[in-house]
Amino acid sequence: MTKKAEGYAQAYAELQKILEALDQGEIDVDELSEKVKRAAELIDFCQKRLRDTELQVKRVMQKLEKTVEEEKE
Repeated sequence: MTKKAEGYAQAYAELQKILEALDQGEIDVDELSEKVKRAAELIDFCQKRLRDTELQVKRVMQKLEKTVEEEKE
């Protein structure tokens, strides 16, 4: 069973840790597949979190623009 990330910052930090271990050759062949799979999960999680946040920001901005336009009328 895979561990679920708590939030973007935690997922990003875990991903950085995995990448550093890979760069330094600290991960043996037996762990490599598991670590690469976990890194892919974390990347997917972070990308989804960024897309969701971008969508939320766009919605808020549209709402604010609509409010400003209504106040001008």
